[in-house]
This record gives sequence, C-alpha cells and structure tokens, in this order.
Amino acid sequence: MHEISLPIASNGKRIWSFVIDDMVINFFLMIIFSSQMTALMSGVTEVNEESIALVNQFIMDNIAIVLAIKVLYHTLLIWQSGMTLGKYIMKIKAVDMLNGERLSFTQAFWRASVRLISEMFFYVGFLFAFFSPLHQTLHDKLSGCVVIDV
Repeated sequence: MHEISLPIASNGKRIWSFVIDDMVINFFLMIIFSSQMTALMSGVTEVNEESIALVNQFIMDNIAIVLAIKVLYHTLLIWQSGMTLGKYIMKIKAVDMLNGERLSFTQAFWRASVRLISEMFFYVGFLFAFFSPLHQTLHDKLSGCVVIDV
C-alpha cells in the first residue's frame, strides 16, 4: 500500500475556521429569518412566560430549517472543494485520509451530520482534536478524513 504524508492543520487554525463558519451561517440565518424575528420581537414588550413561549415556539417551528442549512453548508462546500469559507480564509481543507483527495459526497454528508450531532451534545466530538495526533475530531474520524494545511 502506498503511504502518503499530509501537512496536518493546527487546532488553532481549525478553531478560527469554526468561528468564521459559525458567523457566516448565523449571518445567513439572520437574513432568512429577519422578518419573522422582527415580527416576533415587536410583539415582546417584557420578559414573561408568554414572551418566552413565543420565542420557544419560533425556535421549534424553525429548528429543522436551521439544521438543514448547517448540514447543507458543510456538506456542499466540503464535497466541492474541501473548504468552507472559514477553511478557505485559514488556508486549510478536509481531505480523504487514505489518498489525500477530495471527499466523496457521502463522506462530506456524514462528516457534516456527525459534526451537527457533536454541536448538539456540548461539542464533545470536537474535543477529540485535542487528543488525536492527527488533530481529528469525531466527525473527521468517522468520515475517514483529516484537515490539512494548503
């Protein structure tokens, strides 16, 4: 079997990439939901049980859209180029661990899905990167990829 050597990205670059990507996704979400959020907030005059119930209902009504946008953002960009906007700015990319090539659509989708689950459970899957010699998160390990410097 042919062995390859890849320049593994640092945890610092990965953290900044994560922050940038979260800001980009949140910007998209603010645009998408701006009219709904404006209407919701105009009806809230004080914090009470009724206003909390309205906010909770808004979240429940839109959680599937938010989750779908996150998975689509990470799946499509990683599948196409190995880079999200955050990874592009930080000059890192996700590649297949065995051959250093672009991830398949299935790998990218699996990576994005496990990443989302890790986020929902207090980012535990992200902690793997601090204890892995290849700085792999849980979603990297399960999708068979590694994040490298470009």
